[in-house]
Amino acid sequence: MFLKPRILYEMVTGKVPFEGNTAFSIGVKQKSETPRPPKEINEQVPEDLNNVILRCMEKDKQNRYQSVGELQSELIGLEKGIPAKERIVPERKPLTSKEITVTIGLKKIFIPLFIAAVLVIIGVAIWQIFLQKEEVSPLSSETSLAVLAFDDLSPEKDHEYLCDGIAVTLINALSGIENLHIPAKTSSFSFKNQNLTVQEIGRRLNVETVLEGTIHVIGDRLRITAWLSNVEDGYQLWSESYDKKFEEVFSIQDDIAQKIANALKIELLGDKKAQIITHYTDDPEAYELYTRGYFFLDKRGKSNIEKAVECFDESIEKDADYALAYLGLAESYVNLGDWGFLPSVEAYPKARDAANRALEIDDSLSEAYCVLAIVKYTLDWDWKKSEDLFKLSISLKPSYSDAHREYGLYLTKLKRFDEARKELEKARELDPVSLIVLSHAAWPLRYSGQYDEAIKQLKQVLQMDPDFGPAQSYLADCYFWSGKYDEATDMYQKMGSEIGLARCYAEMGKMDEAKEIIDRLSSSQNINPRNLAGFYFMIGENDQGYYWLERGIEKRHYGFTFLKIHEAFDNVRSEPRFKTIMKKVGLDK
Repeated sequence: MFLKPRILYEMVTGKVPFEGNTAFSIGVKQKSETPRPPKEINEQVPEDLNNVILRCMEKDKQNRYQSVGELQSELIGLEKGIPAKERIVPERKPLTSKEITVTIGLKKIFIPLFIAAVLVIIGVAIWQIFLQKEEVSPLSSETSLAVLAFDDLSPEKDHEYLCDGIAVTLINALSGIENLHIPAKTSSFSFKNQNLTVQEIGRRLNVETVLEGTIHVIGDRLRITAWLSNVEDGYQLWSESYDKKFEEVFSIQDDIAQKIANALKIELLGDKKAQIITHYTDDPEAYELYTRGYFFLDKRGKSNIEKAVECFDESIEKDADYALAYLGLAESYVNLGDWGFLPSVEAYPKARDAANRALEIDDSLSEAYCVLAIVKYTLDWDWKKSEDLFKLSISLKPSYSDAHREYGLYLTKLKRFDEARKELEKARELDPVSLIVLSHAAWPLRYSGQYDEAIKQLKQVLQMDPDFGPAQSYLADCYFWSGKYDEATDMYQKMGSEIGLARCYAEMGKMDEAKEIIDRLSSSQNINPRNLAGFYFMIGENDQGYYWLERGIEKRHYGFTFLKIHEAFDNVRSEPRFKTIMKKVGLDK
């Protein structure tokens, strides 16, 4: 219906259909109570019109009007059936600050004016639908829902990992429902510990509804309360509490997912009717360890990722066929390799093995194919096969934001900037307030030489979180390569980036300071050889540059996937030795 039933109700009574002190109490009444008939509030409302309004507000969808045309026909018939002689002069009453008393001349005055207003609104709505038919945004036909991280009400506040894990399970399950748009976890969880209304959260995430919840764990008992709110008015569409043993966590999740689908009037087809959530384990302990693993993985940093690996390993010990635990293990090793916490030749093979094991159990896991795509071009330098895997990952789960983001970075490294922007924009659409997505969206700008635009975008990210490391690093690099050495120096000092400072000192004529830093870095076991090679090429010591490139080739270092686009190698791109290295890395095309 284009015209909300409560607006019809207010037009004839001057009152809202449900009242309460809080949005929660109003939502409960809206869900469970029948509104007072309009005729009881305003006795001059005709019986037929009273019945039309109440039918519009029926709880059961099947008992309501099934189309705008049906309501329109009913109203026109109602108008035509009014005897011309019937007329009552309205008795005027003063208005108060708390109530508007509506008194209107019966039928001949009241109904024609009322019906005219209704028909105009319906007509305008239909006209707008046809007028905007060609301009509808991709998500306009979808129902949209944000699943927020649940709050931990446990006495020791030590079950945040479970709060996140249950919310993520619901996000992953509901994301598979056709025409239901679910923002990715990174964006939905960004509102943790922020005292924001559902209206504000809904506006930022561009969703119509928000799911919130609390979890209370005492011993082996698990108490979960969840509620679904409408963003427009804050009314609750559904709420329920569960008090069961922890081992029943899976049935609770199933029930919540089904109740959400029902509340949103989503028609489930085929297997989805029976079960929305796929449970990859029946072992509650394995599931709990799995949720702990992702809790640590999301925190990043070497020690946290290592804890994640331990949790996923223990989860697999509990259930050797737990596909999602293998997936978590694969993603952990990719992160250890990407951040240089573990040598590439050690981290990526373990990531590949874990992803392949997950796919042996379930070959439809989009996330596992994404891991394999990353490993394929970073370790094997097989760029063609990698792209095939990215496309497969996205085709299996178009709503998977990380697949679009990683594919966008892959395309950037191949100088396919227009395609990269499209993928990163899609990632941003799916994960609208993710800091890492917003930061990576600046890559095609930076590497295509649009430094000012990249700087502007990265500054916006840092306005959201001034301490977000990746955005700081990318911004400092943009300052440096655009010749803003003072700004770059300040950023590198703030971050503690020695290689960045060495570059700045070299460009500013402070070669002794630069060389002192480089000599110290050269003896480090964790140095990125691409960075050292780039520094030497930048200052014209090419033999040293090639020495570090060859060392990096041996170690299959992640940084070598940037050779085609990184500014540090611009001075040697035409040299045969550099072309030979590019061929080894698969970037000669």
